[in-house]
Amino acid sequence: MLKHLAISNYALIDSLSMSFDNGFSVITGETGAGKSILLGALGFVLGERSDSSIMLDETKKCTVEATFAVDNERFKSFFEENDLDIEEELILRRELTPTKKSRAFINDTPVSAQQLKELGNQLVDIHSQHDSLLLTNNDFQLKIIDDAANNISLLADYQKVYYSYLALRNELKQLREMAQKNVAENDFLAFQLDELVKADLQDGEYEDVSQRLELLENAEEVKTLLAQSLSTLSESEYSILNQLNDLKSSVDKLRRYIPQAEQYLERLESTKIELKDIAQDLDSLQDSTQFDSDSLNELQERFDLIQRLMMKHHVNDYTELLKIREDLQLKVGAFANIDEEIAKKEQELKKCEKELTKLADELSAKRKKVKVSFEKSVTEILKQFKMPYAVFEIEISGFSNGSEFSQNGRDKIRFLFSANKGIAPDDMSRVASGGELSRLMLAIKAVAAENSYIPTLIFDEIDTGVSGEVASKLGDIMQKMGENLQIISITHLPQIASKAKNHFFVYKDESAQKTRSCIKQLSHDERVTEIAKMLSNDKITSEAIRAAEVILDFSR
Repeated sequence: MLKHLAISNYALIDSLSMSFDNGFSVITGETGAGKSILLGALGFVLGERSDSSIMLDETKKCTVEATFAVDNERFKSFFEENDLDIEEELILRRELTPTKKSRAFINDTPVSAQQLKELGNQLVDIHSQHDSLLLTNNDFQLKIIDDAANNISLLADYQKVYYSYLALRNELKQLREMAQKNVAENDFLAFQLDELVKADLQDGEYEDVSQRLELLENAEEVKTLLAQSLSTLSESEYSILNQLNDLKSSVDKLRRYIPQAEQYLERLESTKIELKDIAQDLDSLQDSTQFDSDSLNELQERFDLIQRLMMKHHVNDYTELLKIREDLQLKVGAFANIDEEIAKKEQELKKCEKELTKLADELSAKRKKVKVSFEKSVTEILKQFKMPYAVFEIEISGFSNGSEFSQNGRDKIRFLFSANKGIAPDDMSRVASGGELSRLMLAIKAVAAENSYIPTLIFDEIDTGVSGEVASKLGDIMQKMGENLQIISITHLPQIASKAKNHFFVYKDESAQKTRSCIKQLSHDERVTEIAKMLSNDKITSEAIRAAEVILDFSR
């Protein structure tokens, strides 16, 4: 439940701090005093959209902080999923800086506004008089029944399977479309792959073929260069090796006169050995090099084939051609296994659909089980609201094709209502007036409160348009609801205000230069005065005081 609310620099509120108790509390005050500002501040800290105009002083930070006492086990999954620490008290804080930057915190840990709102929706349900129109919404109706049937956990399990079902169905659809539409494309891809496979392309082959082809195309020049090189080095009369022998002989004679010439002989010998090795290698190269025309033709054909394939696939790099072959193998391979993949997905979908059907049937059974008792309880409350002939029914039906799934199961929920004797109940959107919808909403929320997983319910002037005994009955219902959860009601009716355990009064303070909204919790005597004012239209008479005392004593 909500334990404490602290507000600073919000709208007409300079600084405000208020503590709440369990059970039923009311907030009263003149129109325009700031009751809606309180709800706006609470909505702000619960994650609703922020507006920079809410700042009373735009040079200061706006802060709203709400403290809750909660069942940690109930919120354990939220804290685990969002990596947040669980504390004995849950503190939500929202700030708006002078630079219009909004910041949100859960137990002093920064979070997004979406995370704050997700948690806030599980902590407080704020209901205004306009929200009664939600009763005509089928999704809202279904949620009411699921709350009453305690389907929250089961529905979460169903939805997890449902989204898996949708994903599998989409994958299967894509596979079938691929199998149907891509036959011609696959034939073309298979043809391209077959051509590349038959080409038997090898890593590094293109460069090797290019080099060998260039050698053979220049065979005569290569032969001439090899012959000239061997002649210069070793085979002619004035070859380098012959001249080197002459040089060695001269240096050998020179060392008789110059001893240090000995080192030149060693170096010349090393050079001679190296040049002889080169001569042998050139000779071997000359013998081993193939220059036949058959080799040239084969290489030319191979080179032309590779060039054609590269041009055909629009690549300039041989490695890109090899990559295309790999990609084609994957694509053709995938298509070759598509029938097997389709059969596999069909089995997975069938298994998922079976599990989905089981969970949907469980949801439907629990909804139908709670239907009769829910109808009866709501109808009994409506009769207390001076609607003796009211009939409330819940229609649960399946989808027209009998097998379609939705994110909430296979049930369609429709609330039917009739306020008049002898008139068959019909869709509320057609037969219920605004006042009837308000009373019907309160009756439904009163019944739902017995199983509500939201600990705090706030009514914002839901009593608009009622008075007298009906207003008193509304107060009785809220008082009873307070036995199961925290109820806070903003009201203008003394019949409702008198039923509350706690009474807060909102007023304007105009003593300073700027008007401020303030709030205080009323003592018993202050409650008597406030209710007397509500009874006598602000003119407090002795009769009104006595009436207020009676109505308060009677409401205890």
